Amino acid sequence: MSTLLDTLRRIVGAAHVLTDGDLSAWEQDWRRRERGKALAVVRPGSTDEVAAVVRACAAAGTAIVPQGGNTGLAVGSTPDLSGTQVVLSLTRMNAVRDLDKDNLTLTVEAGCILQNVQDAADKAGLLFPLSLAAEGSCTIGGNLGTNAGGTQVVRYGNARDLCLGLEVVTPQGEVWNGLKGLRKDNTGYDLRNLFVGSEGTLGVITAATLKLYPKPAAQLTAWAAVPSMEHAVALLGLAHQYLGAGLTGFEVMGRFALGLVDKHMPQLRVPFIDQEDVPYGVLLENSDSESEDHARARFEALLETAFEAGCVTDAVVAENLAQAHNLWHIRESIPLAQAEEGLNIKHDISVPISRIPAFVEYADALMVREIPGVRLVNFGHLGDGNLHYNVQAPEGGDAKAFLREQEDRVNHLVYEAVAQFGGSFSAEHGIGALKVEKLEKYQSPTALAMMRAIKAALDPQGIMNPGRVLGAA
Repeated sequence: MSTLLDTLRRIVGAAHVLTDGDLSAWEQDWRRRERGKALAVVRPGSTDEVAAVVRACAAAGTAIVPQGGNTGLAVGSTPDLSGTQVVLSLTRMNAVRDLDKDNLTLTVEAGCILQNVQDAADKAGLLFPLSLAAEGSCTIGGNLGTNAGGTQVVRYGNARDLCLGLEVVTPQGEVWNGLKGLRKDNTGYDLRNLFVGSEGTLGVITAATLKLYPKPAAQLTAWAAVPSMEHAVALLGLAHQYLGAGLTGFEVMGRFALGLVDKHMPQLRVPFIDQEDVPYGVLLENSDSESEDHARARFEALLETAFEAGCVTDAVVAENLAQAHNLWHIRESIPLAQAEEGLNIKHDISVPISRIPAFVEYADALMVREIPGVRLVNFGHLGDGNLHYNVQAPEGGDAKAFLREQEDRVNHLVYEAVAQFGGSFSAEHGIGALKVEKLEKYQSPTALAMMRAIKAALDPQGIMNPGRVLGAA
C-alpha cells in the first residue's frame, strides 16, 4: 500500500493525498448513518490526473470510491471499514469549461457545485433548472451519478434529462470524451445514459455538457389548501391543463409535516395551519415566457376553476419574490423540522400519480394499525409521483429504541405497499450501500442479470465503488 500511496502522491501532489487527521468529511455519510475508513482521500485536479489515479489503483487491485459533495442519502460515496479503499474526491475539478449561448449548453467539470452551475447560467441570462435542497454543497458529478431529481422534474426532468454529454474515466483508466453537446446522435449505444445514475460503479464522471433554457419572463408561486390527496391530484391535472409547460413545481405536504415546521420554526408562518380541516397543502410554481400579468391571469383562471371544482378550499398567491421564497422555504424546511422532532425513518418512493391517493390511504391505515402511535410525515414532489413517506416515532417515546426495533419492519411494510401499487422504493436518492438488499428483492431477476453483465464487462476487476448498487456476485 505504501508503494501505491507514493505513486498517488507523485500524480496529484502530496498535499492532495490525505491519510492522517480528521477525514470525517469524506469518510462519514451525509446523514451520519455510517462512518468508514479510507486508505487515503485523493484529490485530483484534472481528468488526466483522475485517469492516472485510476490506472494506479487498478494495477494495485485497490478499490475506488468516487465522491462529489458527499451529500448523498443512500451511503453511496463513502468507504467501507476495511481501510483499503481510496476515496476519489472530485471537488478540485470545479471549472466551467465552456458556455455556448447559441447551442444552449454549459460544459462543467464534475466537482462544480450545483449552485455555481446555476449561477454561471444565470450570468449568461439563461437557466439551468436542476434545483434541490443541497444545491449549495452537492456537485454536478454526484447529481449525474445519482440521477438527482429535485423540485422542477415535473417540467424539466431529472438530471439525466438535463445532460447532453459526458467525459468519463473508465475502470481501466482510459478517458471517454462524449462532450458533444448534441441533441440528436444515434451512433450506437447510449453510453451517456449508462453512466448517469450508475453511482460511480461503472466509471468516474469528470465533466458534463448540460442543457440550458431561456429564463422565464415571470415566475409566480401559490399555496393552496386541498381537502384530500384525491383533490391534490385533481388540482395537478387542472394545473397541467391551464399552465402547460409553465408548470415548473407542484409539491404536496401533509398536515403533520407542516405542523412540525410550525412547531419548530414558528417564524415561517405556515399558511392555513390553523384550519384543522385542511389535511394537505400544495405549493405550485408557474414560470411564464411572456409577462407577469400573463402568468397571474393564468394562475387566477386555474385557481378559480379549482375552487369551483372543490379541489381547493383556500389559496394565497405570492405578491413578490420574497413571499415566494418564504413559501418555498417552508417546504424545504420539513426535513430539518423532522430532525428537530427526533430520529425518523425516511423513504424516497414513487408511485404512478393516479394511484397515489389509494396508496396513501392504504399505507396510512396499515402503519397506524401495525405500529400504534406512529406519526406519518408525508410530503414530496406530487408533480412527478415522488413522495417522501417518512415515519416519526410515537410522541414521547424513545426514538433511538424505535429505530432500532422497528426500522426493518417499517421499511418492509412501506416497500411492500409501494410494490403492490406498482411503484419504486427509490425514486431519486439511488441505491448506494443502504438499499442493495432491497434492489435484490424488488428488481426482476432479468434486470439484475443485465446489470451484473454490464458491471462485469466494464469493470471486470470490480474496483469501482464495490458493494454499491449491486451486491457481491
